[in-house]
Amino acid sequence: MNAEKIGSGSTFGGMIGRSAQMLEMFELIATVAEEGESTVLIQGESGTGKELIARAIHEKSPRKSGHFVPVNCAAIPDELLESELFGYVKGAFTGAQQSKIGRVQFADGGTLFLDEIGDMKPILQAKLLRVLQEREVEQVGGVRPMKVDVRVIAATHQNLEKLVEEGRFREDLYYRLAVIPLAAPALKERPEDIPLLVERFVQQFSRRKSDSPTRLDPVAMRSLQAYAWPGNVRELENLIQRLVILHRGKLISLKELPEKYRCEPLPEAPASYAPPIAPAVPGAEQAMDAPAALWSEEGLDFNGLISEFEDRLIMQALDRSGGNKKEAARLLNLKRTTLIEKIKKKNLPV
Repeated sequence: MNAEKIGSGSTFGGMIGRSAQMLEMFELIATVAEEGESTVLIQGESGTGKELIARAIHEKSPRKSGHFVPVNCAAIPDELLESELFGYVKGAFTGAQQSKIGRVQFADGGTLFLDEIGDMKPILQAKLLRVLQEREVEQVGGVRPMKVDVRVIAATHQNLEKLVEEGRFREDLYYRLAVIPLAAPALKERPEDIPLLVERFVQQFSRRKSDSPTRLDPVAMRSLQAYAWPGNVRELENLIQRLVILHRGKLISLKELPEKYRCEPLPEAPASYAPPIAPAVPGAEQAMDAPAALWSEEGLDFNGLISEFEDRLIMQALDRSGGNKKEAARLLNLKRTTLIEKIKKKNLPV
């Protein structure tokens, strides 16, 4: 698969993740890319990284030496999309003073990525179908079709099967495109990937390398993991950019997050419940009664709560020590190597 291990996750074709959904996606992309010919239809919500998936397929394929040509079918006006895709001959219309190849021809030997294919008008759907069936393209105003060798990858956030039922999308084109269907997972379905994405975006937007890195404390991170993310990865990227600019080099707690991102993660423990940072006096008894709010008929999430408290203690110690791991380990009465191992294992944002 050629995925690169990073922290406790993997990076592949510009994407990053450790969730089962993303690791499965990486495997599927590698398989699809190796084949190199069949059309691919990527479906998923806006902001899930459909173009990244398409680029990864191209870059891992035998066509990687050819062009990767993206076309956003929703962003180009209908009257221009045909000539952009298929090109035109001189004199085809007013202003066509010389012939111009279209993006389909430019992608010859490579990959054509048609984003938001669900917005393509029926007349262009028919011309695209010919490209897929006959492997040829006819320019606007032209009379001689030209052969092209291009792999088509399409993407949409819409339900194409429903559009077919409504008569808004050609059924024959749909089946031509969906030879290999891929589903881009929504961010809310893979919350375990959020710490990795946050770390990547913090590095991306921390332009002044002399600054200490911006960090999120465990409670703020868990709040982001509990959020629904309607804008998916793109929304997370925009949020982290804002936080890095406004809180450069600081530890961000829950109160620094915009209000809509302050979700309810695991129940917070009262201060009396967490063990003190300073070593306890031998023989001293600590009050460790869990509050009633933590209990339910099924009991409580013991491992999750203990892990939460441990994260908070480590981040508090690092905050008190100014990020000095040796001093933080002393405060926690741990060996420095043990503390570093815990930080890595928990993928804490330090």
